Amino acid sequence: MRLFYAVFLPQEIREALKEAQAKVAPFKGWKTTPPHQLHLTLLFLGERPESELDELKALGHRLGRTAPPFTAYLRGTGYFPNEGSPRVWFAKAEGEGFTRLAEALRAELGDPDPKPFKPHITLARKKGPAPRVPPVVFGLSWPVEEFALVRSELRPKGPVYTILERFPLRGDHERGEAEGSGERP
Repeated sequence: MRLFYAVFLPQEIREALKEAQAKVAPFKGWKTTPPHQLHLTLLFLGERPESELDELKALGHRLGRTAPPFTAYLRGTGYFPNEGSPRVWFAKAEGEGFTRLAEALRAELGDPDPKPFKPHITLARKKGPAPRVPPVVFGLSWPVEEFALVRSELRPKGPVYTILERFPLRGDHERGEAEGSGERP
């Protein structure tokens, strides 16, 4: 199964990002991320055998018990790559806890990607020639109180995400099992 750890966004933040995504609607070539799937990836695990699932859930709970909740901020948009023809349009995310969680996950599981972690939320991907969208400035914030282990199933119309387990940050760690099985974000 294809897995990743992520932070999903509250409804009001998704709505604000949906408004920003409307800026690429007039341009062919951009495919927006469905608002219910907007998230910040902490660590992409790729294909993992189901036999590792219990260990990956246990790691999430262990890290959640040691990481405090924090405030996340969205300030504006950017592109990957920054120069030349971009492939991804994203919202820049800030919050000390993002890097702390991502680095802890990388330390525990390893990450073959040598690039440094850059917290972001993918708003759209380029599927062909498309112009750059003018920058969007946000003044958004929200409390991050949990992260999740997510299964990604690739389908012809796009990926389908299923939250397998939620991991509260220094909260009631038993809540993750009760709420985390088989939910859609």
